[in-house]
Amino acid sequence: MQYIKNTMECPLHVNRSSVETLTYFFICMTALLFLSGILCVPSAFAVRLKDISSISGVRNNQLTGYGLVVGLGGTGDRRDDLTASSLSNMLEGMGIAAGSAQVEARNVASVMVTANLPASAKAGSAINVTISSIGSASSLQGGVLLQTPLMGIDGKVYAIAQGPLVVGGFSTQGAAASAQKNHTTVATIPNGATVEREVPFSFNNQRELVINMHVHDFSTTQQTVEHLNDSLGGEYASANDASTIRLQIPAEFQGNLVPLMASIENLNITPQNAAKVVVDEKTGTIVIGKDVKLARVAIAHGSLQVTIQESVDVSQPNAFSQGTTVASPVTDLMAKEESRNLHLVEGATLQELVDGLNAIGATPRDLISILRALKSSGSLYADLEVL
Repeated sequence: MQYIKNTMECPLHVNRSSVETLTYFFICMTALLFLSGILCVPSAFAVRLKDISSISGVRNNQLTGYGLVVGLGGTGDRRDDLTASSLSNMLEGMGIAAGSAQVEARNVASVMVTANLPASAKAGSAINVTISSIGSASSLQGGVLLQTPLMGIDGKVYAIAQGPLVVGGFSTQGAAASAQKNHTTVATIPNGATVEREVPFSFNNQRELVINMHVHDFSTTQQTVEHLNDSLGGEYASANDASTIRLQIPAEFQGNLVPLMASIENLNITPQNAAKVVVDEKTGTIVIGKDVKLARVAIAHGSLQVTIQESVDVSQPNAFSQGTTVASPVTDLMAKEESRNLHLVEGATLQELVDGLNAIGATPRDLISILRALKSSGSLYADLEVL
């Protein structure tokens, strides 16, 4: 009996342990997968703070200068007084006496040189420049920009530009034909300007940062303030309005703002944009935001087509007859009106709205009229912006 009892208990003991072990294993795996899913799935539509904002003072500064491009193969300015006098003045500065009347500027072009100077650019660093013809030159291909000072809005020289031009196209012509690709009167010089003077701005000496949000929305700004305070561990950020945030510099970052910016610029923010529909009537382009909703409404859209064709019915007499030729005007007029029924459209989501408008066969041009009518009737819950 004892043997039988042991043989009966032993299998039950083994099965119970196996079940408990498997149950424990599956519980652990489920918990692990659940936690990994929470940690790995990013927040929906989250973007980095530096992609939707800018820091006050950290900006580009526009530079402009007037210069001359030489070395053109007969495609420069054609007897332009401005180019001729500029070239003459430059030659006189080099000790060469040449009046403007003696200068033939077929290989020279007057240009405007523009560039963007970053706030962090230091003396000796290189920046890109853009060269645009302001005279009658037909092409800047193969030209070289002579030394050109680039000035800021304050009239001070911040950079010097010079070098061979890079033209993103070509133009050629013969006696009876010509061919051109892209604009040949605008060129660039990568790293073609050398910074000579720095912008007077000390980034690390600031006691307060102003963050300008590109998204003008109260919800997005408040969300950013909360994320900044959570990240810094204190009430350092506050919002002045829908797009301006003031950030007090914590004591440990004063005088050393680079680590602070590196820590906050990658914060994930979910922008909350207002529902908007943008319409460009010139091109027929329509952009519908994701939060656009449509009330329950019936839409019928049709068009009346009228075609008028003019022709002449000529009656000509037979040969050797005394009759005359008579020309009688004939007008063919045809009117056709499309028959379209009412369609019920109710869009709680962007997909339903698009599907509903596509169901009535609306073209982009038709959609512009439909969207305007929906906005006027109060059925479109979004801002309608017409470009």
